[in-house]
Amino acid sequence: MRRAFPWVGGVGLLLVGYVLGSLQLFTPTAIFAQGTKGATASDGGVKIDLMDETQTKIRAAADAMRSAADALANEQKYQPATKGMNTFAILSGGRNTVDDLENGAIVDPETYSALYADLATDTVAVHLGRDSENRLTYKGKVIRIYPVQFLQSRYLLRSMLTGEELSPSPANSNRTKTKAKTEDDSDQ
Repeated sequence: MRRAFPWVGGVGLLLVGYVLGSLQLFTPTAIFAQGTKGATASDGGVKIDLMDETQTKIRAAADAMRSAADALANEQKYQPATKGMNTFAILSGGRNTVDDLENGAIVDPETYSALYADLATDTVAVHLGRDSENRLTYKGKVIRIYPVQFLQSRYLLRSMLTGEELSPSPANSNRTKTKAKTEDDSDQ
């Protein structure tokens, strides 16, 4: 009788495991980093979880941005390489991102991300490709983001135009000061 207890217990655990496995009670749900393939706002794949008042304010801000983009375009200071508005270029006083692509394929972060999201204008899209490392290229040149110092100068200009308080975080300013100090020391 004592020999039967381990066998009955083992068979019982096996049956419990089988039942729980077939019911999939403890199975993790599948999570995909890329989301549902082909989901867009128009087909209901994206849910907007904002109050109506907030959505109205966003639309008003977009209208104001569109007006600023038109004014910059009239002054020939704004030409986007992507569909939609380039808020980085608009808020920092305009930018001709098509020229940026032509002159070295170095662009602002918003243009960079929009190009990777397949939102290039038709005139730009015909010149896009991929290199052997699957990086996005424009006329054979790998597309890169502006250098840090240029980005900082654009944010400074944005700060002056918008009145925003845009100062580097303390951790970054200390690192920048240290780097500048070591460069000054090496010049002596």
